[in-house]
Amino acid sequence: MKKTGGGMHIDGFVYQMAGDGLTYGEDASAFLLASDAPILIDTGAGRSVDGIVENITAIGVAPESIDTIVLTHNHIDHVGGAPVLRERLGASIVMHELDAEAVRSGDGAATAAAMYGVDFPPTPVDRTFSTETHAIDIGGAELVLLHTPGHTPGSISPYLIHEGRTILFAQDVHGPFLPAFGSDIYQWRESMEKLLELEPDILCEGHFGIYRPRERARAYITSYLDRYARY
Repeated sequence: MKKTGGGMHIDGFVYQMAGDGLTYGEDASAFLLASDAPILIDTGAGRSVDGIVENITAIGVAPESIDTIVLTHNHIDHVGGAPVLRERLGASIVMHELDAEAVRSGDGAATAAAMYGVDFPPTPVDRTFSTETHAIDIGGAELVLLHTPGHTPGSISPYLIHEGRTILFAQDVHGPFLPAFGSDIYQWRESMEKLLELEPDILCEGHFGIYRPRERARAYITSYLDRYARY
């Protein structure tokens, strides 16, 4: 991995655009798949929109070429930049139906915007899905959106297989689990088992870094299963 003026290069056409010292501290990580059909995964908490666009431009991707923004769940540190980026890029927002209503309505509690002391405006969600998986063509590969409820009802963990490597974007493996979020730790355990079955070679976590090779990715996920085993 190498930090550059365009964020951080992770692998192949995968770059980190926000989080990890790249943008404001309240941002969860945001990732760009700079493929033939570029996709942005998550958008930070809102203040970093200009920085995200600058990072996208710096790696040679035209921001307006991004026509899809995938939101992994409905919390403000992941969706805060979505209203502005949707308009600026002319992109469609995609997320799981179970988390979409909080974004559509600007629900301050469910999005955790109230916890951050900010407002989140009602924002259109252009495409939703309610199945266990939903695939998006990214040009030469597929990004699979895997429903992994637990942290929130509609949390998803996108993954792709590129050049024989499975790259997983599991944003909030660590939780937390709060009633206001609709959390369900029993569903979360089942979701973590799904992630382990994928045997990811690279795990891109939303707050605590990039884990590789496969053994480190697996150890990170199992460490939280062990931590919450008594619940």
